[in-house]
Amino acid sequence: MKLRIITLLFLVKIAPAIAQTETNTKPVDTIALKTVGIETVTKENTTPALTEQQVADIQKSTLENQKEAERIKAKAEADAKALEKEQKKLEKEKRRFEREQDRIADAEKDVIKTKEKIVREKERLDKMNSRLEKDKRKGKLTDIEIEKENIKISKQQIEIKELQEDLDKAEKKLNKLRN
Repeated sequence: MKLRIITLLFLVKIAPAIAQTETNTKPVDTIALKTVGIETVTKENTTPALTEQQVADIQKSTLENQKEAERIKAKAEADAKALEKEQKKLEKEKRRFEREQDRIADAEKDVIKTKEKIVREKERLDKMNSRLEKDKRKGKLTDIEIEKENIKISKQQIEIKELQEDLDKAEKKLNKLRN
C-alpha cells in the first residue's frame, strides 16, 4: 500500500512537468538549421562585386607601388655601392698616408744615421790628425810614413765629404716627403 501511495505522489508531481515539456517542444529540423547557418556564413563572407574600373584602379595602384618599391630598391643599391666605393677610397687613402708616414720615418732615420756616422768619422779624423802631429813632434816618423798618414787623412776627409753629400740628399728627400 505504501508503495502505491508513493507511486501516486510521484505521478502527481512528475506528470504535470512531463506534460509541460511536451507542449513546449517543437520538432527541430536539423537540415534547415544547417542551411540557414551556411546562408549566414556565405552572406558574411561574400564581398560586393567590384566594377571593372575599381579593378583597374587597384591594378594601377599595385603596379605603381611595385614600381616605387623597385625605385627605392635601386636607389638603396646605388647608395650602398656609393658608400662601399667611398669606404674603399678612404681605406686606400689611409694606406697611402701610412706608407707616406713610413717613408718619412725611414728618411728621418737615414738622416740621423748619416749625421751620427759623420760625427764618428770626424772624431776618427781628429784622432788621426792628433796622432800624426804627436808622432811628428816626437820625430818617430819618416817622410814616407808622414805622407802615408797624410794620404789616410785625405781619404778620411773625402769620406766625410761624401757622407755630407749623402746627408744633404737625405735631408732634401725628407723635406720633399714632408711637403
